[in-house]
Amino acid sequence: MLDTAPAVRKPPGRRTAGRPRPRRRPRFGPYLLIAPTVVVIAVLMFWPMIQIGIMSFQKVGTRQLRGEPAESVGLENFKDILGDPFFWTTFKHTVLFAVVAVSLTMVIGTLVGLLLNKLGKRMSNLVAGGVMVAWATPPITAAIIFTWLFGTTGGLVNWTLDLLPDFLVGGDWLGYNWFAKPLPTYTVLTICVVWQACPFVAVSVLAGLKSVPSELYEAARVDGSGPWRTFWSITYPMLKPIFLVVLVMSIIWDFKVFTQLFIMAGMANRDAFNLSLYAYSEAFGSMNPKLGDGSAIALVLTLILLIVTALYVRVMVRQGETR
Repeated sequence: MLDTAPAVRKPPGRRTAGRPRPRRRPRFGPYLLIAPTVVVIAVLMFWPMIQIGIMSFQKVGTRQLRGEPAESVGLENFKDILGDPFFWTTFKHTVLFAVVAVSLTMVIGTLVGLLLNKLGKRMSNLVAGGVMVAWATPPITAAIIFTWLFGTTGGLVNWTLDLLPDFLVGGDWLGYNWFAKPLPTYTVLTICVVWQACPFVAVSVLAGLKSVPSELYEAARVDGSGPWRTFWSITYPMLKPIFLVVLVMSIIWDFKVFTQLFIMAGMANRDAFNLSLYAYSEAFGSMNPKLGDGSAIALVLTLILLIVTALYVRVMVRQGETR
């Protein structure tokens, strides 16, 4: 027989007399599971960064590598590098390359993502998988491929340009060295980096477009909105968080490009150095290594990237507060 009597509701805010509630014991399980990952990250990432920060305030050379204690020099390393005009030349190369490469990566990657969204499901997956091959290519492999394409010995680009009429591209392309001067070197470097980075932006944009309700585009089409207005009125606002993420990641990646430039330009072409290659050259590129100066340059580059990351986090927090 069912009990139809109304339940007696206890008044809120009043504790029942009797046995006190047992206290919750702290749960250490999640912390123990994540502890190995934290230890690995601390050893492989934070400890080297701490060492670089310490060495940037010390004089570390050949004697110190042999075991002599390092001498603290305060801000002397930073005064040396900031007072060197070559540091500002490499800084200019780094910033200009990042601006051009990031802009091209965002524009071309977005266009490729929009085109992928126009394809059918099977074709879209097939093409997206194909373009991701470029993203999966290691930087050293991509640099070797582009060095061969633009090389003076059997380079496909020089061979093709030499076949074109002289009134279009000039002549004597077979012996042209793309890696002898900064501008041609950074032209090839930009093509290589953008080629590798575009698939990530394209696939990110494609994934974001799949989450946009199709009713919005139907309404825009009924209102007579063109592609340009539809993009700025619907696509961009809906995908703004994705654009911010890929933008900041592209800035970080392009600011610290090292492998491709090291293979293309080498250590002999100092006119084409960026900050990463300049730091490596000061630390390891001579018989008299200056690890203190190299660490100071690396620390300046890290601070620049931390400022960019802080701006990104601030924008994301503001967006979360306004929603």
